[in-house]
Amino acid sequence: MTFIRSMLAAMVVVTAATPVFAATTVSVIEGGEGGGPMTLTLSQSTVKAGETIFKVHNDAISEVHEMVLVRLKSPVQKVDVLPGKHRVDEKQLKSLGEVADLKPGGDGQLKAKLQPGSYLLLCNIKGHFEAGMHATLTVTK
Repeated sequence: MTFIRSMLAAMVVVTAATPVFAATTVSVIEGGEGGGPMTLTLSQSTVKAGETIFKVHNDAISEVHEMVLVRLKSPVQKVDVLPGKHRVDEKQLKSLGEVADLKPGGDGQLKAKLQPGSYLLLCNIKGHFEAGMHATLTVTK
């Protein structure tokens, strides 16, 4: 019994000495209805590099939304909308992932390991980006 207690005590010491790095969580609230202003709001606009969890909620009453995450080449990079499509070319921007087709009141989640730099979060459903449904995120060291 003494041996088992010694082993358990040693395990507790090793476990306590091991650092635990928690992921950063960013809440994303999407809102807006067809024909009106569209919003994409972040709980924080700056995070430290590393594992980040985006918890996305669609606050709309009748509109489906999505959240796409892209890394920008610079903080002032211009993002163009495809003519006639009213959408952003995700392939050109190299999407890092998305929470797709969130129904009204729905929730979704995206995990990403972020490096220092500038990121854009956007809804790429037809016309939503143009209506203001985007936000920038700065990732620091």
